Amino acid sequence: MTDHEVHSLSNSEEDDLSRGDDDGDSVSDNFNNPENRGTLSKWTNYIHGWQDRYVCCTNGTLCYYRNESESEYGCRGTISLAKAVVHRHEFDPCRFDLAINDSVWYLRTTDEEERQRWIEVIEDNKRRGTATAGDANSAGSGKTSTGLRRQGSLLSVNSQTVSLNSGSSFRQTRNLKEKLAELETFRDILNQKIETLQRFFDHCADLADDGNDTRSLLNGDTIEESFRVFNAKSKSPKTVMDSIDFRGEAITFKATTAGVLTTLSHCIDLMQKREETLLKRLEREQEKRRKSEEQHEHAIKSARRSIAFVGSPDLEEGPTSELTEEMFYECVEAELDKQDRFEEDLRVSKDLLKTAAMTKPKQRHAHSDKLEKRVHHHMTESMKLPGDDGEENSWELFAEEGELKVYRRELIVDDCICDPLKAIHSIGLVTAREMCHYFWDTSVRMEWEGTIESFRVIDVPEEFTTVIYQTHKRVWPSAQRDCLYLSSMLKIEDPPIKTANEHPPHDTWMVCNFSVEHEKADPVVGCVRATVDIALICQTYLTPPADGGPITRDCLKCDIVYVANVNPGGWAPASVLRAIYKREYPKFLRKFTAYVQDKTKDKDIWF
Repeated sequence: MTDHEVHSLSNSEEDDLSRGDDDGDSVSDNFNNPENRGTLSKWTNYIHGWQDRYVCCTNGTLCYYRNESESEYGCRGTISLAKAVVHRHEFDPCRFDLAINDSVWYLRTTDEEERQRWIEVIEDNKRRGTATAGDANSAGSGKTSTGLRRQGSLLSVNSQTVSLNSGSSFRQTRNLKEKLAELETFRDILNQKIETLQRFFDHCADLADDGNDTRSLLNGDTIEESFRVFNAKSKSPKTVMDSIDFRGEAITFKATTAGVLTTLSHCIDLMQKREETLLKRLEREQEKRRKSEEQHEHAIKSARRSIAFVGSPDLEEGPTSELTEEMFYECVEAELDKQDRFEEDLRVSKDLLKTAAMTKPKQRHAHSDKLEKRVHHHMTESMKLPGDDGEENSWELFAEEGELKVYRRELIVDDCICDPLKAIHSIGLVTAREMCHYFWDTSVRMEWEGTIESFRVIDVPEEFTTVIYQTHKRVWPSAQRDCLYLSSMLKIEDPPIKTANEHPPHDTWMVCNFSVEHEKADPVVGCVRATVDIALICQTYLTPPADGGPITRDCLKCDIVYVANVNPGGWAPASVLRAIYKREYPKFLRKFTAYVQDKTKDKDIWF
C-alpha cells in the first residue's frame, strides 16, 4: 500500500467519523426522555404500613412527595436509577420493589397494567442514565472517537517490548526475558551456521552435477584437507569453500546448540517456579474468596435480621413471607430465652428480698448518706407547689385532667434534654402506704409498667431498699436504654405541712429512686445508660364517717406528688422528647393509680 493510499484512507476514515458524530448529535437531539407521574402506595414501616405518595420518574431519577400539592416545596426522597434494580413481586401482581445498594423502596400500583407502565418508564430512564454516565466516562478517558482503546501489549519475543500497564509483571519476568533474549542471539548464530553448512552442501551437489567423484573428498583426515587435495588435483579456480573454517564452524555450532539447551532448561525452571508461585497465589485467592463468601452470607443474614426489626412487608407472617424456618425458629427461641431469664431474675429478686426481711433490718449502708440527702431535698423542695418555690425558672403547666396536673421546667445538660417533671394528683379509696408499696415492689412491677423489658435486683442493702438494674424497651430509631438505681421505701415521721390551716396527714410514705454504681451489675451490651432521680410522695387524709362508724375506703384520700428528673444519656430531638413526656407521664399516672385502686378494693385498709 502506497503512502498516497494510506493518506486517502485516513481522510476517508476521518470523514466517516465526523459523519458519525453528526449523526449521533441528531439522534441525541431527537431522543425524548420518558417520564411518568402519579400516586403510588409506598411501604413506610410497621406502624403506618402502606401510604399513598406522589411519585415522579424523570431524567434518570425517581422521587416522591407526600402528595401532589407539596411537589413545589421539595421531595421527601429521591434515588438515581442508573444503578437501581427493579424486582417484580412474585405473588402480588400490583407490587414492584426498587433497590439500590441497601436501600429498598416498596411500591404498589392499582393494577397490573399500571405496574408494567411504571416499570417500562423506570427501565427507560435507567438506560438513559447509564448511557449518560458512559458518555461522561469516555470523555475523560483515552478513547478515540471510534470507541476503541489501544491496550499495552505483553512481552513480544520478536519486538522485545513490554506493556507499561504491567510494571509488576515486568519485574517478575525480568530473568525470563533475559533468557529469551539469549535464545534470540543463539537463533541468529545458528542461522549463520546453517547458511554456511547449506553452502557446503550446495557446493558438494554442484561437484556431483559436474561428474566429479565426491567420494574422493573423504580420503583426507579432515574436510579442509580433502578439499585442498581435491583442488590441487583439479585445475579449477579457487572456490568459496577455500575460505571456510570447518573446525571453527563445528565448534561454534556445538557451543551454540549447548547454549540453547542450557537456556531452555533455565527457562523451564523459571516457568516451573512461576507456576508454583501462581498456584500459591491461586490458593490464597481461593481462600480469600471463601472467606468473602462466608462474610457475605453472614452479612445477608444480619441484614435480614435488621430488616425484620426495622420493618419490611416481605418479612411479615404469612405464606409468602421470606422468613426462613431457621430465622423463625431463632426469633421464637430468643423470645423464649428472654422469658426464662426474666422468670429467673424475678425468682432471685424474691429470694433476696425475703432474706433481707429476715436478716437485714434498718441499718447503715454505702448509700445511706446520699439517700438521706435526697429524702431531705424532696421533702423540702419537691413538696412545694409550683409557683411557691420562688425560682426564676418557674414550672410550666403542660397537662391537666381533673385533679391531675403535670408541670415541667426546661433544662438542657450537655446537649441532652433533662426537663424536670412534677405531677400533683389526688385520688380516693387507697392509702399512701398502698400506693408506695405497689410502686416499690418489684414482684408486681411488670403488671403496671409497660416500658420495661427486663429487670433484676442485684443487691438488698437493707429492708425495703434495693439496687435494681433494668432495661427499657427500645423505641426505634433510638438506642435501647438501661439504668442502675437504688430504690428505697420509707415512712416520713414529721412531714412539712403545706398550709397553717390544713389538717396534718394521717401518714406520709415515700419511694426514693436515684442512680448509683454497683460492682455486681452486668449491663447489656449496646445499651445507653440513663440516669434517674425520682420520688413518689404520698399522704393519707381521713374523713371520719358522720355517724361515727368504722373507717372504710370511702373515707380515704391520698395526695400524690411525683417528681422525675431523667437524663436519657444520649441525643434525641427536643421536640420529640417533650411531646412524648406530655403524652406518657399523665398516661402513666392514670394507669398506675387505677391499678392500685383495683388491687386494693377488696382488701383490708393498709396504713
